[in-house]
Amino acid sequence: MRWLVIIPTYNEKDNIAEIINEVLSQDDILDILIVDDNSPDKTYEIVEKLQSSNTKIKLIKRSGKLGLGSAYVEGFKYALRNSYEGIIQMDADFSHDPTTIPIMLKEINNYDLIIGSRYISGINVVNWPLRRLLLSYFAALYVRVITGMPIKDPTGGFKCIKSSVLTKLKLDNIMSDGYSFQIEINYRAWLRKFKIKELSITFTDRRSGQSKMSKKIVHEAITMVWKLKLHSLLKKL
Repeated sequence: MRWLVIIPTYNEKDNIAEIINEVLSQDDILDILIVDDNSPDKTYEIVEKLQSSNTKIKLIKRSGKLGLGSAYVEGFKYALRNSYEGIIQMDADFSHDPTTIPIMLKEINNYDLIIGSRYISGINVVNWPLRRLLLSYFAALYVRVITGMPIKDPTGGFKCIKSSVLTKLKLDNIMSDGYSFQIEINYRAWLRKFKIKELSITFTDRRSGQSKMSKKIVHEAITMVWKLKLHSLLKKL
């Protein structure tokens, strides 16, 4: 049984070597796939160097900055082609603690999708500005009200998903590319009545590098929720 940890990257040279080492130290069943969008800081060159001495490290180098959603979809398809039991998706910046991975792998035995949740037991976020925290918290509430999906942290990006779920999500029809991608994956899984569990995590703001959040990403998420709801009513998801 093998599991694939997928990490999309864009300008993460200060974090990438350490996060790869930390992830792979968690369990022998883990491989790691870096999906790099041709980072100007040459993150991919560090990955290539590490690859040369460790076959558990995989790399997809893309032509440019093509987006978070398409990076994950490409990673999902890689996992399915290579017969992984499932995937873990997480960020490169240590906002997601690699030591949570063994807990996820244990919990996934009884579920189809595990979501690392910042809000399932209060608000567990460290070092975020109040404005961003409020934006995230009320965005989660906004998603729950519109979709009816009973997930406290629908925008969270730390997840563990079985391949049997991925095969049912119609990956070629994914509409989202920014952070709304996280909402869409959860929504598609929920509509198909897969067993979902939110696992309480502590989210810590990135150690180094710059956040990829932008006004464009926020606007996409706001409108995408309504688009997802409409498509579900029309049975198009």
